[in-house]
Amino acid sequence: MKRLFLCLLVLCTVVTPVPASAQAQTPRLDKLKVDVKRIEVDGQRMYEVDASGSVLAPPASVWKTLTTYERMSEFVPDLNSCRVLSRNGNEVIIEQQGMARFLFINHPIHLVVRAMETPQTAIDIALISGDMRHYESRWNLYPVPETGGTRIVFSSRLIPGFYVPGMLGMAMIRGDIERMMAAVLARIDSQHAEKSS
Repeated sequence: MKRLFLCLLVLCTVVTPVPASAQAQTPRLDKLKVDVKRIEVDGQRMYEVDASGSVLAPPASVWKTLTTYERMSEFVPDLNSCRVLSRNGNEVIIEQQGMARFLFINHPIHLVVRAMETPQTAIDIALISGDMRHYESRWNLYPVPETGGTRIVFSSRLIPGFYVPGMLGMAMIRGDIERMMAAVLARIDSQHAEKSS
C-alpha cells in the first residue's frame, strides 16, 4: 500500500527536484500540513485525509497544473499513466494506472474517476471503478491577496479494496500524501519561477 494515495489522486507525476535557485525565488508561504485519521461512516471504517500548502503562483496557474491531467504522471510519484477518457463540460472521466507498494509487495492499481471542475476554485473527484471500495476527494484553491499566491487544500475519504494494516496504514498514507503534495507544490513553484524569471 506504500504510496497508494499517489495513484489515487487525479493529480500525479514523477517528482523532479526543484533547483535551489528556483526554490530561493519561490519560498513556501507556509509549511505543508497533512493530517490522516481513521473514522467510521455508516458502519464502515475509512481513512480521512486533510492536507494544505501554499504557493506564490496565482490560482489560474495552479488550476492549469491541477487540470492538465495527462501531464500528472510526469511529477507525481508512482503514477504510471493518467489519461482523460471523456470530457463533457465540467465533468472529466479520467483513467489512472500506478503502483501501490507495501513492504516487498508491489500491487498494480487501476482506477477510473470522475472529476467535477468548478473553474479556478475546486475539483471534486469520485470513484467510478477500480481497486478501491470507496474513494472521494476534493481540491480547493483559495487566493492569497497579500502575495498574489494560492492556498491549496486537499481532502479525501477512502477505503482500499485490499487489506491495509490499521495504524501502520495511517503512517504510510500520511507519508504518501506528504510526498504527493510536495510534488504538486514543487511543480507549481517551479513553473511559476520559470515564468517569473
